[in-house]
Amino acid sequence: MQQRVTAILVAQSGAAYLGRTLDALAAQTRLPDAVIAVDLESPDGSAALLSASSVTVLVSAPAAATFGQGVALAVTAATHIEGQATARQNAAAPVGVASPEQTPDADAEWLWLLAHDSAPRPDALEHLLGAVEIAPSVAIAGPKLTIWDQPRVIAEFGETMTRFGSSLAIVDHELDQAQHDAQNDVLGVAATGMLVRRSVWTALGGFDRGLPSTDAALDFCIRARLAGHRVVTVPTARVASAGAAADFSRTKLTPGRDRRISRSAQLHRRLVYAPSVVVPLHWLALVPLAFLRVLLHLLAKRPRFIGAEILAAFAVAFSDTSVLGARRRLRRTQTFGWKAVAPLRLSTRRAWEFRAQRHENGHLPTASAVVDEPVGFILGGGLWAMGGAAALGVLAFGRLIGAASVTGGGLLPLSPAVTGLWENLGWGGRALGAGAIGAADPFTYLLAVLGSLTFWQPSLSIVLLYLTALPLAVVGAFFCARRLTTVTWVPALAGFLWSIAPSFISGLQGGHLGAAVAHLLLPWLVLLSVNGVRSWSAAAGSGLVFAAVVAGAPVLAPALLLLWFGWLISHPWSWLRLAAIPVPALALYFPLIIDQWMRSNLIGLLADPGVAVINPAGSGLQLALGSAAGRSDGWTGLLSSLSLPGSLGPVVVAVLLLPLGALALLALFTRGAPRAIPPLIIALLGFVTAAAASRLFVTSVGASANPIWAGSGLSLFWLGLIGSALVSLQGLPRRAPSRGVLLGVASVLLAIPLISAAFGGVNVVQPGTGRSLPAIVSAETTSRPRIGTLVLRPSGADAVTASLERGTGATLDDQSTLISSAPVFSAVDLRLATLAGNLASRSGYDPAAELSSLSIDFLLLAPPISDGTESDGMSQRIRHSLDGNERFISVGETSKGSLWRFTGQTITAAPGVGNRDTAYGQLVLGIQVIIMAVTTLLAIPTGRSARRRRPKAEQLSGPAATFDEDTDD
Repeated sequence: MQQRVTAILVAQSGAAYLGRTLDALAAQTRLPDAVIAVDLESPDGSAALLSASSVTVLVSAPAAATFGQGVALAVTAATHIEGQATARQNAAAPVGVASPEQTPDADAEWLWLLAHDSAPRPDALEHLLGAVEIAPSVAIAGPKLTIWDQPRVIAEFGETMTRFGSSLAIVDHELDQAQHDAQNDVLGVAATGMLVRRSVWTALGGFDRGLPSTDAALDFCIRARLAGHRVVTVPTARVASAGAAADFSRTKLTPGRDRRISRSAQLHRRLVYAPSVVVPLHWLALVPLAFLRVLLHLLAKRPRFIGAEILAAFAVAFSDTSVLGARRRLRRTQTFGWKAVAPLRLSTRRAWEFRAQRHENGHLPTASAVVDEPVGFILGGGLWAMGGAAALGVLAFGRLIGAASVTGGGLLPLSPAVTGLWENLGWGGRALGAGAIGAADPFTYLLAVLGSLTFWQPSLSIVLLYLTALPLAVVGAFFCARRLTTVTWVPALAGFLWSIAPSFISGLQGGHLGAAVAHLLLPWLVLLSVNGVRSWSAAAGSGLVFAAVVAGAPVLAPALLLLWFGWLISHPWSWLRLAAIPVPALALYFPLIIDQWMRSNLIGLLADPGVAVINPAGSGLQLALGSAAGRSDGWTGLLSSLSLPGSLGPVVVAVLLLPLGALALLALFTRGAPRAIPPLIIALLGFVTAAAASRLFVTSVGASANPIWAGSGLSLFWLGLIGSALVSLQGLPRRAPSRGVLLGVASVLLAIPLISAAFGGVNVVQPGTGRSLPAIVSAETTSRPRIGTLVLRPSGADAVTASLERGTGATLDDQSTLISSAPVFSAVDLRLATLAGNLASRSGYDPAAELSSLSIDFLLLAPPISDGTESDGMSQRIRHSLDGNERFISVGETSKGSLWRFTGQTITAAPGVGNRDTAYGQLVLGIQVIIMAVTTLLAIPTGRSARRRRPKAEQLSGPAATFDEDTDD
């Protein structure tokens, strides 16, 4: 039987490919009987190329038409032309004589579908026809698609789908070794190069209009199968293809858009194929399932698919009006049940096995690759560095062993219950003072996380942090240094140097907990930011660490944002991952930014979190020597105690810092000098930050303005110097060991005065009992949780500070920079100041009404802010005044100071506003929780990352992508 083939060529903006395709079509050993070309308003000259060729008919179609719509227009045009030809033949034929064309065999007519970028081999049509001629049951035949410019690589060869309707390519980007040539019957084939019986095309109604691109051919083949026809692949027929149907008429298809199209197609087919009784259930589950899959995408580190997932679900649920029509067409032609195609479908288990196998193959090193094994923590000396740092940590803070909390400096106990830590987050009442309302410091989130680690006694977490701070610093710096050097022992040296940084130890001794946490996390921030260029998990982890660093040390935010911006613009191909790094920090800070902006006090955002303490305004020389606390990192006092001139302190420190500074600058003149530039930029920004911090007075202690702690900037400065020194040691392998030993010894000597401060009685931080008020006050809180205590603390000969504490006393998570950096005193502050001033001296003032109004039941005279006879004299004056006041009864001396009880009746203080008691508070908390939860899900690793491989010879560009699909539900 003579087969008639009509080739349909659909083109849009395909002039770059069309010439080769037309030449290939004209070179067929079995030429098509007719060629109908369809041009979709191509602006690049495709129409001219088609007109100049030997096509039978050229049809124009709108630019928005899809490949399937173009084919449908061509079939319509062919039918019209054939009708006209038949009419002319009938008119010319003698009466009663019928020509062969009047009674054509419908099963002998075929349609060959081609796109502008599909060039068949000369024998392609011949082999396709040969396959269908010997098998009358075959209605659709598909060729082996090869990559346009790589004829030995199979682009696609057959399609299938899983139980849940996810489409899969049976073969996808595999080297053609005839391994799939035995394949015959399949569930579907690609639209490009498809040979389909015309009668079947007409009966099935062509491609589903609800599937404009992806899965259109698969759906058509499935319907043909259910109608009783066979679909086969023909391995000897080859067609070079530059793109799939989903790419047709699109110059660029982003992963997110591709995912939305494929997911929409899957959901559409699910509604079409489902039994009628479960269609409503499928429709109702579309949107909820989308949000469930969003969580799966987060866990699988595919955030770019989140928008596509939601858009696809809403589009199919509320915009897709073609489902009913597709279901009617399916019922009209379906003669077999789904069991008939079950053997050709892929089970979910098999699909996951193929994907897992492909994932494993993608991470196996080839025989021609050399694996760069990173230096191990133990073999690289990390354990020895941790041991040395731990010994120094015990010397410096061993007195805290067995303590319930750490107090002094900027430290207070945490809330006694872990729930109290989390209740202080977000926006609400601050229990400090008279209960101001506003946003919590982001540092409160850090405290909540730390306190939850020892939930049975939250303050114990701070004790453990102090005892393990130095060895923990070793770990972070060790792994960060591995990215800068391949010398085995250098990361251990870097970790040890980082653990004994003067700014770190002095920050711990001064109770600057936030700065200490930032110091611990800075190496992890660098490491995760570097890895975040290629990893969503690392980028999300970098976002969390970035938020923690700026929460503990807000003054670092400008420098870190500058570094982030530089890293972002230097890696534009990873902009989506890197751009999201500051988002968690912004989520934590935005309510505080709003509150400070409303106060016209945005500079207050840089205030140190925690208890406001007196910080020295270090000179430029002291900062250059790495001394945040002044006095040359303790060397001035040590030399004086040895009867040596204390003025030699800066000289000694400069000499001990010389090895580090020299190595840092020498890196610019060694091999790999460009790698030293980023660390030196970090060092420069750190020093500028420290200098600016020491000149920014944003808080006050008593009557004195207080600068920001400069140690946070010096930590960044120290980080840059160490990083540059590592580059130098890497570039000077012969002299590196001796210089490394000199650097380590000098750094240990530099830290000796700070480490030995504990033995000289210079102890700002002290072991605590877990409460900040006397035990008798804490006992009262069992029946009166909101009991008030007025705390007076002398701060000079004629000055006293007053604070109002509720319950068991002030806690570290109660503190707020909104209060410590307030530009003006509040009304309650002025009332407390008036009350304290009158109570500090004998006068005729009756405090009963004010004490009752402010719900003050106790008065505590705490130790002075600073030692000195002037403060002692002020303490005695206050004590005599209170002892002579009939409104007070002396309770006695306590570990926290002298205590008096107010004899009058007080009004029970109203409970504070909780973080969920207002709509705004709920909004703030909700936004913060969602962003932090999403970032945490992204940061959770899903598997072991591949080791870095250094290619040694030519390798294949990648493994086969067979069965590569994201999910299947």
